[in-house]
Parts: sequence; structure tokens; C-alpha cells
Amino acid sequence: MAMMREPMPADAARYAVVDVETSGLRPKRDHLLQLAVVTVDADGTVIDQWTTLVRLRHWWQRVGPRHIHGISRRRLRKAPTLRAALGELAGRLDGTVFTAHNADFDAEFIERAAARSGIDLIIERRVCTLDLSRRLDPERLLTHGLAEVCARYGVTLTDHHDALADATATAAVLPHLLRAHRLAVADQR
Repeated sequence: MAMMREPMPADAARYAVVDVETSGLRPKRDHLLQLAVVTVDADGTVIDQWTTLVRLRHWWQRVGPRHIHGISRRRLRKAPTLRAALGELAGRLDGTVFTAHNADFDAEFIERAAARSGIDLIIERRVCTLDLSRRLDPERLLTHGLAEVCARYGVTLTDHHDALADATATAAVLPHLLRAHRLAVADQR
């Protein structure tokens, strides 16, 4: 369980809305290919955005399902190293609430990659838009994938499975979910 600070009204927080594209679904085995962060306030105003591809560490590493994320080995050749990308990400997360659609998945990939790279990056305060959406549907009558949640709130999702596009869409959905729950940041993990 993450340590929490004093409760902070949701409207006083800055959210680092993160998305990652990976070579697979297992953080112990697979690796990061793309990172994106869209920093917003609680009303969805974009403060900053950043994205990067991540260079493969070894020539033999796989890029995984190209038909989903569209990332090729060639695109990764001149990308920043994992260590450089995570260093930049750590700075962008400082003082924000880590937010993602399926936050535990993204956070686990980032934390494991950071540990392998010798970078101290622990994500404590999290908001998960997937969890917030599911809580609004206790009977599970709806699906809660990012595309479906965006459609429910009239948010355009273009280029799904590009990290920046997904982070941008998640950032646009966030204020709707925060209003629906009237949550303070401290209520989140």
C-alpha cells in the first residue's frame, strides 16, 4: 500500500497521465518500447506533454505485436536508451499523481525497467481511470477498455496504441471520471 499525504482536493492536483507501449504483457520478461506523459490539472487543461521511443538494449530483443502498436525495430534504432528515457520520465512525474488507464500495469513496467537500469523510481500515488470507470458500473454491464470509455464521454481516440495518443485520450477522460466520483486524490492507491 502506498503512503499518502494529507488529502488533496482533486482540483488542486497535477496529474501525469502516462501510457506505455511494450513488447508484451509480462513486466518480468517484456520491455518498454514507448513512453508518453500528458500532464494535466483536474479540469483536463494540458500543462505539458512528452513522448519517446525507447531503444532496444540487445539486437535480439523482440518488439512484440507490431500489428497492435506499429513500432518496428528500425524506429527504435536511434531512440534514447532506456536509462535516458526513464530519467526524463522521473523528472516529469515529480510532484504529480501518476495516472493511467490500468495504472498498475503501466507502473509495474516502469518500476521494473527502472530497477533493471539502476534508477530509483517508485510510483506511490496512483489514479487508475480503468478502476474509476469500473466503479461507476458495479454490475459490469459495460466494457471499460480505453476506446469504450472514450466513446462514453465523447472523447476522440485517434491512433489507439500509440502511447501519446492513448495518454492524451486518458487525460481527456480523467476530469469526467473525477467529477463522477467527486474523489480526493488521497482516496486512490
